[in-house]
Amino acid sequence: MFTGLVEEVGRIAAVTPRDGAARLEVACRGVLDDLPLGASIAVDGCCVTVAERTDAGFAVDLMAPTLDATALGTLTAGAAVNLERALRADARLGGHLVQGHVDAVGEVVAVDDEPGTRWVTVRVPADLLRYVVPKGSLCIAGVSLTVARLEGDRATVGLIPHTLAATNLGDRRPGDAVNLEVDVVAKYVERMLPPVPA
Repeated sequence: MFTGLVEEVGRIAAVTPRDGAARLEVACRGVLDDLPLGASIAVDGCCVTVAERTDAGFAVDLMAPTLDATALGTLTAGAAVNLERALRADARLGGHLVQGHVDAVGEVVAVDDEPGTRWVTVRVPADLLRYVVPKGSLCIAGVSLTVARLEGDRATVGLIPHTLAATNLGDRRPGDAVNLEVDVVAKYVERMLPPVPA
């Protein structure tokens, strides 16, 4: 479980294809403390397992389904990635409940700047729209954000200077793929409700 509050922006050191799967090596410093072998870590919002540790970072193995269902398969050496270690039970939940289970890959469709705010608009796949509401939570590339506007299949979020400095979202441009995770509570509520008659 995660919060969507990015702890560090790491860099992809290497991507090594392995028979339809891949090994991703991430260069970082801050998250290495209390990150043992086998630990869960969110990389751009995708929960993965630490398969190797070094003084300069860590490596994870990505299965073919992970490469197919997330934007991790598009990463190349040098790319910036948002990193967050798993939530401790005694920590504050400052963002929202994030599982690191990517629901879909969205696309950045617009980036607009105004004093103090950068507005980023993302196209959300149709089957996820029912879980996205204005002033609700949406995890984009591992960052817990509040939906400011929802128009059709486009969700707009506002990024303050701190978010731009502490995450890789400031580098995103129209056409970029981003991992999306909707609020898990909404999915559970929907599952518990009786089916709507046709």
